[in-house]
Amino acid sequence: MRDVVRPHRVAVLALPDVIPFDLSIALEVFGRVPDGAYRIQVCGTEPVVAAGPVRIGTDHGLDALADADTVVVPGRHHLTADAPDEVLAALRAAHDAGARIASICTGAFTLAATGLLDGKRATTHWVTADAFRGLFPDVVLDADVLYVDEGRLLTSAGASAGLDLCLYMVQQDHGAAAAAGAAKLAVAPLHRSGGQAQFIVRNRLPSNVIGKSTELDDVLGWIEQNAHRDLTLGDIAERAALSVRTLNRRFQAETGQTPMHWLTGVRVRHAQELLERSSSGVERIGRDVGFTSAANFREQFRRLSGVSPQSYRNTFRAAHPQER
Repeated sequence: MRDVVRPHRVAVLALPDVIPFDLSIALEVFGRVPDGAYRIQVCGTEPVVAAGPVRIGTDHGLDALADADTVVVPGRHHLTADAPDEVLAALRAAHDAGARIASICTGAFTLAATGLLDGKRATTHWVTADAFRGLFPDVVLDADVLYVDEGRLLTSAGASAGLDLCLYMVQQDHGAAAAAGAAKLAVAPLHRSGGQAQFIVRNRLPSNVIGKSTELDDVLGWIEQNAHRDLTLGDIAERAALSVRTLNRRFQAETGQTPMHWLTGVRVRHAQELLERSSSGVERIGRDVGFTSAANFREQFRRLSGVSPQSYRNTFRAAHPQER
């Protein structure tokens, strides 16, 4: 007589202000694996929780986390909203009991509030990286990857990266064939090349200075307009009317980068925009945005975005005949 295999129990946490898309990713991916491999429960502190313009009913309370094999923590719209103490306690207890806990997108904020991520690598949506580092300095944040596996603690980057993480967990549980089947039903690749780095808008000012007037406003605007030129550190210092030493100090304080690293990031962002909308060849785009050699352009583009210029174009733009 065949042994009956108990379904893997997945508890999806629905807190007030939950992001519906994050929650639905877990329901769809685990629910698409055949033969009842997963039993999914939506758990929360209230029978019905607000989720932006919709309301979501929860079938179970926090007690269901105690019996879960996997707990999924979706993101919430308001990052700084405190998770109730009983939620944090339930997550810690589930982890102590052997459960695997995975956060999707900004769900990493809730998971980090438990203290379980202290000293470990994690990721979250790149837009919220500065806020996360400020709140949880003991977590080693890597905002360039799609997901991080720290054993029984997993975190994913923004939005659809939760799909990558859930498919990865299916593969860990039931093998590549089961994960590939779930990926096909979700009309998604089982593995995406590159990481979250390719989605980041380069050289945005840190969150603590966005919206404020800074001492570098003029020179940052000037770099934006002149990045295609063969600029030197001396050129930037002269424009800012500062010594090179003072310029470096102010750039580090306001942007966390050196002036030349900032310039490279601007050039890569401009190249990304051209790769998305222009038919020019890759080498020409590199020259147009300010790189003096095709090899340096490809090296710097891959370093900052995690993929080659051509891979980036293939991902973000439909194929067009390229100019030579």
